[in-house]
Amino acid sequence: MKLSIMQPYFLPYLGYWQLIASTDVFVIYDDVNFIKGGWINRNRYLYQGQPKYFNLIMSGASSNKKINEVGLMKDSRYNPGKKLLSTFQMAYQKAPMYHEILPLLEDILLYDTDMLAPYLEHSIRLICQYLEIPARILISSQITEKNNQLAGKDKVINICRCLKADTYINASGGRELYHQEEFQKAGLNLYFIEMDPIEYPQFGDPFVPGLSIVDVLMFNEKENVKEMLNRYQLKP
Repeated sequence: MKLSIMQPYFLPYLGYWQLIASTDVFVIYDDVNFIKGGWINRNRYLYQGQPKYFNLIMSGASSNKKINEVGLMKDSRYNPGKKLLSTFQMAYQKAPMYHEILPLLEDILLYDTDMLAPYLEHSIRLICQYLEIPARILISSQITEKNNQLAGKDKVINICRCLKADTYINASGGRELYHQEEFQKAGLNLYFIEMDPIEYPQFGDPFVPGLSIVDVLMFNEKENVKEMLNRYQLKP
Protein backbone atom coordinates (compact mmCIF):
# COMPACT_ATOMS: atom_id res chain seq x y z
CA MET A 1 0.00 0.00 0.00
CA LYS A 2 1.37 3.39 -1.05
CA LEU A 3 1.13 6.19 1.49
CA SER A 4 2.10 9.83 1.72
CA ILE A 5 2.03 12.28 4.62
CA MET A 6 1.94 16.03 4.06
CA GLN A 7 0.93 19.17 5.90
CA PRO A 8 -2.37 20.65 4.68
CA TYR A 9 -1.61 23.51 2.28
CA PHE A 10 -4.04 26.16 1.07
CA LEU A 11 -5.09 25.50 -2.53
CA PRO A 12 -1.56 24.30 -3.38
CA TYR A 13 0.12 23.86 -6.74
CA LEU A 14 -0.46 20.92 -9.11
CA GLY A 15 2.40 18.85 -7.68
CA TYR A 16 0.59 18.49 -4.34
CA TRP A 17 -2.37 16.88 -6.11
CA GLN A 18 -0.06 14.63 -8.08
CA LEU A 19 1.32 13.43 -4.75
CA ILE A 20 -2.18 12.59 -3.49
CA ALA A 21 -3.05 10.89 -6.78
CA SER A 22 0.08 8.72 -6.59
CA THR A 23 -0.97 7.14 -3.29
CA ASP A 24 -3.56 4.74 -1.90
CA VAL A 25 -3.73 6.65 1.39
CA PHE A 26 -2.93 10.32 1.94
CA VAL A 27 -2.45 11.50 5.52
CA ILE A 28 -3.06 15.17 6.28
CA TYR A 29 -0.31 16.02 8.77
CA ASP A 30 -2.23 18.37 11.05
CA ASP A 31 -0.49 17.66 14.37
CA VAL A 32 2.93 19.08 13.53
CA ASN A 33 4.04 22.64 14.18
CA PHE A 34 2.69 25.46 12.04
CA ILE A 35 5.35 26.95 9.74
CA LYS A 36 5.28 30.71 9.27
CA GLY A 37 6.02 31.95 5.77
CA GLY A 38 5.22 28.59 4.21
CA TRP A 39 2.30 27.37 2.10
CA ILE A 40 -0.09 26.35 4.87
CA ASN A 41 -2.15 29.54 4.69
CA ARG A 42 -1.16 31.11 1.37
CA ASN A 43 -0.45 30.54 -2.30
CA ARG A 44 -0.19 32.44 -5.58
CA TYR A 45 -2.65 33.28 -8.34
CA LEU A 46 -2.39 35.05 -11.69
CA TYR A 47 -3.44 38.68 -11.96
CA GLN A 48 -2.84 40.67 -15.14
CA GLY A 49 -0.10 38.27 -16.20
CA GLN A 50 1.80 38.43 -12.90
CA PRO A 51 1.90 36.05 -9.90
CA LYS A 52 0.31 37.51 -6.77
CA TYR A 53 -0.08 36.08 -3.27
CA PHE A 54 -3.40 35.31 -1.63
CA ASN A 55 -3.67 34.22 1.99
CA LEU A 56 -5.87 33.33 4.91
CA ILE A 57 -5.77 35.67 7.90
CA MET A 58 -5.25 33.54 10.98
CA SER A 59 -5.91 33.88 14.68
CA GLY A 60 -3.24 32.91 17.17
CA ALA A 61 -0.80 31.57 14.58
CA SER A 62 2.55 30.60 16.06
CA SER A 63 5.39 28.24 15.21
CA ASN A 64 4.94 26.92 18.76
CA LYS A 65 1.44 25.70 17.91
CA LYS A 66 0.33 22.65 15.99
CA ILE A 67 -1.48 23.32 12.71
CA ASN A 68 -4.71 22.00 14.24
CA GLU A 69 -4.42 24.54 17.08
CA VAL A 70 -4.40 27.60 14.80
CA GLY A 71 -7.63 29.53 14.27
CA LEU A 72 -9.02 31.64 11.44
CA MET A 73 -9.62 35.37 11.79
CA LYS A 74 -13.34 35.71 11.30
CA ASP A 75 -15.92 38.13 12.65
CA SER A 76 -19.04 39.99 11.58
CA ARG A 77 -16.96 42.63 9.78
CA TYR A 78 -14.47 40.38 8.01
CA ASN A 79 -15.02 37.11 6.17
CA PRO A 80 -11.76 35.87 4.62
CA GLY A 81 -13.58 33.48 2.31
CA LYS A 82 -15.75 36.18 0.76
CA LYS A 83 -12.74 38.44 0.25
CA LEU A 84 -10.79 35.68 -1.49
CA LEU A 85 -13.77 34.75 -3.62
CA SER A 86 -13.93 38.35 -4.87
CA THR A 87 -10.18 38.24 -5.57
CA PHE A 88 -10.54 35.14 -7.73
CA GLN A 89 -13.63 36.50 -9.49
CA MET A 90 -11.75 39.62 -10.47
CA ALA A 91 -8.66 37.71 -11.62
CA TYR A 92 -10.29 34.84 -13.50
CA GLN A 93 -13.69 36.02 -14.72
CA LYS A 94 -12.56 35.71 -18.34
CA ALA A 95 -10.88 32.31 -17.91
CA PRO A 96 -12.43 29.48 -19.97
CA MET A 97 -13.48 27.33 -16.98
CA TYR A 98 -14.55 30.20 -14.72
CA HIS A 99 -18.26 29.36 -14.61
CA GLU A 100 -17.62 25.69 -13.85
CA ILE A 101 -15.01 26.31 -11.15
CA LEU A 102 -16.69 29.24 -9.37
CA PRO A 103 -19.26 27.04 -7.52
CA LEU A 104 -16.42 24.76 -6.37
CA LEU A 105 -14.52 27.78 -5.02
CA GLU A 106 -17.64 29.01 -3.26
CA ASP A 107 -18.00 25.65 -1.50
CA ILE A 108 -14.34 25.77 -0.49
CA LEU A 109 -13.91 29.41 0.50
CA LEU A 110 -17.23 29.91 2.29
CA TYR A 111 -16.88 26.80 4.46
CA ASP A 112 -17.99 27.73 7.98
CA THR A 113 -15.35 26.97 10.59
CA ASP A 114 -13.18 29.02 12.92
CA MET A 115 -10.20 26.63 12.73
CA LEU A 116 -7.52 26.44 10.05
CA ALA A 117 -7.03 22.65 9.86
CA PRO A 118 -10.64 21.64 9.10
CA TYR A 119 -10.90 24.52 6.62
CA LEU A 120 -7.89 23.18 4.73
CA GLU A 121 -9.06 19.56 5.02
CA HIS A 122 -12.41 20.52 3.53
CA SER A 123 -10.72 22.20 0.55
CA ILE A 124 -8.47 19.19 -0.06
CA ARG A 125 -11.40 16.76 0.02
CA LEU A 126 -13.53 18.87 -2.34
CA ILE A 127 -10.81 19.23 -4.97
CA CYS A 128 -10.02 15.51 -4.75
CA GLN A 129 -13.71 14.80 -5.33
CA TYR A 130 -13.85 17.16 -8.30
CA LEU A 131 -10.74 15.60 -9.88
CA GLU A 132 -11.91 12.08 -8.99
CA ILE A 133 -8.73 11.28 -7.08
CA PRO A 134 -9.48 7.95 -5.36
CA ALA A 135 -6.92 8.11 -2.53
CA ARG A 136 -8.29 7.57 0.96
CA ILE A 137 -7.69 10.69 3.05
CA LEU A 138 -6.89 10.36 6.75
CA ILE A 139 -6.09 12.93 9.44
CA SER A 140 -2.86 12.45 11.38
CA SER A 141 -4.27 13.62 14.72
CA GLN A 142 -7.04 11.01 14.42
CA ILE A 143 -4.61 8.07 14.08
CA THR A 144 -4.82 7.13 17.74
CA GLU A 145 -2.40 4.18 17.64
CA LYS A 146 0.62 6.21 16.52
CA ASN A 147 3.38 7.21 18.93
CA ASN A 148 3.03 10.95 19.52
CA GLN A 149 6.36 11.11 21.32
CA LEU A 150 8.20 10.63 18.04
CA ALA A 151 9.17 13.38 15.59
CA GLY A 152 10.62 13.82 12.12
CA LYS A 153 11.31 10.69 10.07
CA ASP A 154 10.63 8.44 13.07
CA LYS A 155 7.07 9.72 13.34
CA VAL A 156 6.54 9.28 9.59
CA ILE A 157 7.82 5.69 9.72
CA ASN A 158 5.62 5.01 12.74
CA ILE A 159 2.51 6.22 10.91
CA CYS A 160 3.43 4.05 7.91
CA ARG A 161 3.68 1.03 10.22
CA CYS A 162 0.39 1.83 11.97
CA LEU A 163 -1.39 1.96 8.61
CA LYS A 164 0.47 -1.10 7.26
CA ALA A 165 1.98 0.74 4.29
CA ASP A 166 4.84 -0.84 2.34
CA THR A 167 5.72 2.23 0.25
CA TYR A 168 6.17 5.85 1.30
CA ILE A 169 6.05 8.62 -1.33
CA ASN A 170 7.30 12.11 -0.55
CA ALA A 171 7.72 15.37 -2.41
CA SER A 172 11.13 15.73 -4.05
CA GLY A 173 12.11 18.40 -1.52
CA GLY A 174 12.18 15.71 1.16
CA ARG A 175 15.43 14.17 -0.07
CA GLU A 176 17.32 16.14 2.58
CA LEU A 177 15.10 14.73 5.32
CA TYR A 178 14.49 11.11 4.34
CA HIS A 179 17.04 8.48 3.33
CA GLN A 180 16.60 5.08 1.73
CA GLU A 181 18.57 3.16 4.36
CA GLU A 182 16.36 4.30 7.24
CA PHE A 183 13.15 3.39 5.45
CA GLN A 184 14.52 0.07 4.19
CA LYS A 185 15.39 -0.90 7.77
CA ALA A 186 11.73 -0.30 8.61
CA GLY A 187 10.61 -2.48 5.70
CA LEU A 188 9.47 0.46 3.58
CA ASN A 189 10.15 1.44 -0.01
CA LEU A 190 10.88 5.16 -0.34
CA TYR A 191 10.15 7.15 -3.48
CA PHE A 192 10.20 10.84 -4.33
CA ILE A 193 7.74 12.33 -6.78
CA GLU A 194 9.07 14.69 -9.44
CA MET A 195 6.65 16.67 -11.56
CA ASP A 196 7.13 16.69 -15.33
CA PRO A 197 7.27 20.12 -17.01
CA ILE A 198 3.67 21.23 -17.60
CA GLU A 199 2.45 24.36 -19.34
CA TYR A 200 -0.98 25.56 -20.46
CA PRO A 201 -2.37 28.79 -21.97
CA GLN A 202 -2.95 31.66 -19.52
CA PHE A 203 -4.76 34.51 -21.31
CA GLY A 204 -2.09 34.40 -24.03
CA ASP A 205 0.62 35.79 -21.71
CA PRO A 206 3.99 34.07 -21.05
CA PHE A 207 3.37 31.04 -18.87
CA VAL A 208 3.78 31.51 -15.11
CA PRO A 209 4.53 28.14 -13.42
CA GLY A 210 3.94 26.96 -9.88
CA LEU A 211 0.67 28.76 -9.20
CA SER A 212 -2.24 27.51 -7.10
CA ILE A 213 -4.44 24.68 -8.35
CA VAL A 214 -7.06 27.42 -8.80
CA ASP A 215 -5.10 28.68 -11.81
CA VAL A 216 -4.85 25.18 -13.29
CA LEU A 217 -8.58 24.57 -12.87
CA MET A 218 -9.57 27.93 -14.32
CA PHE A 219 -7.69 27.36 -17.58
CA ASN A 220 -8.13 23.61 -18.15
CA GLU A 221 -11.04 21.23 -18.56
CA LYS A 222 -11.37 18.58 -15.87
CA GLU A 223 -10.20 15.73 -18.10
CA ASN A 224 -7.06 17.67 -19.02
CA VAL A 225 -6.25 18.31 -15.36
CA LYS A 226 -6.80 14.63 -14.57
CA GLU A 227 -4.29 13.79 -17.30
CA MET A 228 -1.82 16.27 -15.78
CA LEU A 229 -2.07 14.41 -12.47
CA ASN A 230 -0.27 11.47 -14.08
CA ARG A 231 2.60 13.48 -15.50
CA TYR A 232 5.23 12.77 -12.89
CA GLN A 233 8.12 10.41 -12.17
CA LEU A 234 8.66 8.33 -9.02
CA LYS A 235 12.34 8.06 -8.21
CA PRO A 236 14.24 6.38 -5.35
